[in-house]
Amino acid sequence: MNILCIIPARSGSKSIIDKNIQSFFGKPLLAHSIEHSLSSKLITRTILSTDSEYYANFGKSFGAEIPFLRPTEFSLDLSTDLDVFLHALNHLKLTENYVPDLVVHLRPTTPIRNVDEIDQMIEILIRNKNADSIRSISKSNETPYKMWFKNENNQILPIIADDNFKEPYNLPRQILPKTYIQNASVDVIRTATITELRSMTGSYILGYEMEDFIDIDYLVDFQNAQNQIDINVINKKFCFDIDGVVAQLSPNNDYNLAQPNWEMIAKINELYEKDNHIILFTARGSETGIDWYEITKNQLLEWNVKFHEFYTGKPNADFYIDDKNLLISQILKNRYNVNF
Repeated sequence: MNILCIIPARSGSKSIIDKNIQSFFGKPLLAHSIEHSLSSKLITRTILSTDSEYYANFGKSFGAEIPFLRPTEFSLDLSTDLDVFLHALNHLKLTENYVPDLVVHLRPTTPIRNVDEIDQMIEILIRNKNADSIRSISKSNETPYKMWFKNENNQILPIIADDNFKEPYNLPRQILPKTYIQNASVDVIRTATITELRSMTGSYILGYEMEDFIDIDYLVDFQNAQNQIDINVINKKFCFDIDGVVAQLSPNNDYNLAQPNWEMIAKINELYEKDNHIILFTARGSETGIDWYEITKNQLLEWNVKFHEFYTGKPNADFYIDDKNLLISQILKNRYNVNF
């Protein structure tokens, strides 16, 4: 099958200026979606749809095709995905007589994906021939059964009227139906759905549930996403503080009483086994002048912490994980495939 991936990347973002080419782990944001598409086993063509020659050069350098520059009228704040995809498909048909079977929509604002899930979604749509599209969804943190519209008279009206539930907004959340939100990570659409039905979904829409997702629209999203480090990274240098990370904080800074953080040690050892370079450091004794080096090193060996280097002070590294920098809860996450 001809499976086309279109990555839309206009240059006019107002939430973050030039958002789509901002650096994310050393690469322009749009580069990650290009690499996800090129890593797919089923996508046969990858196109960047942009209105910017400057953006186009970034796209080319990471392997995307740029068969056209998108016209201004399809690159405005209120331009729809349908406008963008119809333009791309019409251009390709007129200039190349190219009509794909399926279209994959990867947004640059989702730089963290599991590529296997893209292929799984494609395979599901291929198998379900009556479906018009499939899109990624995640469980909603808020239930629409407890949401309201407000009219000009300040009267509120429930968003959902469900005959199966009397006054659902007064019921415990636990007995209400689960609801999902589209997470903008991956959409797969039949070409005919776009060109004939004039829709990005059609009426028969399959859902592919993802545990979590990243969507970058504002600067805080950018900062939060950069802090979500995947345990699958390789050939990087990680620098871990001892106290508050590898070890629990010690009462009165008596490090003879230090206790291991077994969960964190397990993750450090995983990183070690994946050919990352592990450096451990400590500031123990920096204020008191007490030499804790041998005691600390013996504790690390006793706890079976795998590492390459151990220092007092703070050496150079790609990532620092301490109780004042990357949050421990973030390094413990193991949900994404990140292309560095």
